[in-house]
Parts: sequence; structure tokens; C-alpha cells
Amino acid sequence: MKRRIGLILLGLFLLLNIVAFNHAWHFTHFRGEAGPRTSSPEKLSVAAKLGLLLTGVANPKPTGAAVPAFPYQTLALDGPNGRLEMWYSPVEAPKGSVALFHGYTSDKSRLLTEAAFFRSLGYSTLLVDMSGAGNSAGYRCTVGYYEAADVATAFQFLQQQRPATPIVLYGVSMGAMAILRAEGELGIRPAAAIMECPYGSLLETAQNRFRAMGVPAFPLANLLVFWGGAQNGFWAFGHDARRYARRIPTPTLLLYGLADQRVTRRETDDIFAALAGFKQRHYFPGAGHEPYWLRSSTVWQQQIQTFLNRALSGQQ
Repeated sequence: MKRRIGLILLGLFLLLNIVAFNHAWHFTHFRGEAGPRTSSPEKLSVAAKLGLLLTGVANPKPTGAAVPAFPYQTLALDGPNGRLEMWYSPVEAPKGSVALFHGYTSDKSRLLTEAAFFRSLGYSTLLVDMSGAGNSAGYRCTVGYYEAADVATAFQFLQQQRPATPIVLYGVSMGAMAILRAEGELGIRPAAAIMECPYGSLLETAQNRFRAMGVPAFPLANLLVFWGGAQNGFWAFGHDARRYARRIPTPTLLLYGLADQRVTRRETDDIFAALAGFKQRHYFPGAGHEPYWLRSSTVWQQQIQTFLNRALSGQQ
């Protein structure tokens, strides 16, 4: 009897690891062929959630058809993760430059509204397809870990263009996490950073996704993070925004939507508390994991403009 129970438990353990391994692969690797993308966990039916647990997410490589309405040039820069495509849009007599980094399953074309706003304030912009997304090389996505090197590549390009003007980094979700690691571990030092809804850690973001499906997070989230790191060659449990934030002296604006089901208020509060330098934050009531300008355009613009005026003037 004990042997039978032991075999059953071993079988369940192996099955859980096979499921988690499959989830981790699909979560960190986009498909080359076109096809439908898995809907947000909150929008799935019970049957679809059960299927998702067995098969993992369906993630075609994110691409966008939109192009800037403002003047721009397409660049192809080589970085540690391969060729990166970027849209560079300089303005006359710029106050500085802003590099913009998109979220998971997104691409640079999703940040055109944000880039247009920064240009209206007098900043040149650089929209980046991070590795694995848009027209950049590859299909792998490590949710901000290796993408930190993409942030460094973009930053170094802007340094070469106008060495005397300030560089601001703007990131959404995964893009914000990539900025945090680029600053905290790769030593990038922008003049200021604006981050929207970065997650607390890779483990927490996996846990939040399982909870959104109504599934207990333990042990699948832990196994997913373990296998995701093993498949991609890094210790995924150490991919933690709080740890990065403690090493960051950069003036930082942190924005968060209070109805976000992907990132918790506690994660956001912890990141803000850990930031070592001058910092400001604003929380948007009723906003989820979405662009905040969609719901509160005026407030979003005011928060960014006020922060940049203060952070770049030295009046901190």
C-alpha cells in the first residue's frame, strides 16, 4: 500500500512538472506562425481555463501594423540579444530624449500615443521593439530579465546621439521591469525613469495569473518559474523588482492602476518603498493593467510633466 501511494505521488509530481515545463516554454517563447492569442485569464470560460492548464498559453510573436504619425527613422541596432528594431524621432532643440519600452505580448507600435506626448513636451523619442517582439530578432521573452540588455543598448545609442542632454526611460509592465534590472544590475544611469505597473517578482506575476484563472497558485506557479528560468539560463526566483529598486538612485515616477489584477497594490508599494532615490507615485482609481491615458489622459499627462520638470531641474 505504501509503495502504491508512493508511486501515485511520484506520478502526480512528474505530471505537475510536465505541465509546468510546458507552460514555462509557451510563456517565454512566442510562436513564429500567426494565430489567435490566448485571452486574458479573467475572460476565459471554465472549459478554456482547463484547456489552458494542460496546453499553456498560445502566444504568436507580437507585431503591430500602426506606424508613427510624426517624423521618424527606422533603426536596426545589434545588442546582446540580437538585432533590435527601433523608431527614432528627434525634435529640434530637445530638452532630452525618452526611450520607450513595451509590455509582455506587445511591441513598440503600442506606445505611439505616449511617444507623441513626450515629443509635444520637447523630447526626442526612441521606440524599441524588445528582443523577441515586433521586428526585432528572436522569439524568446524572459519578461524583463534579458530584455534589460535591450534597455542598455537603447540607452547607449541615445548617449551617442546627444551626450549633453538628459535621457529618460519609460516602461510599461515588462518594460518597466527591464528598466529596473538595467538600472539595478547593469548599471544604467538615466536622468529619470517613469514606470507603469512593474510587477514585484516573476514568482508573483505567475501567482497572479493562476489566481486570475481561479486556480491555486502553489505549486504550479513555483514550478513554472523554476522551469522558465532553467529553460532560459537564469535564476528566475531572483528576478525581483524590490532587489533592483534598492540599488537605484535615479529620480523615478511610479504609476499604478488600483484595479489591476496582474500586479497587486502590495507589490507596487514595496517597489516604491525600496527605490533609493528621489521618487514620486500616483495611483489611478478604477484603472487595471492598461494604458492609464485611456481612462485619465489629463491626469496622466500632468503627473508625467510635473515629475519631469522637477526631476530634470534638480528641484528635488
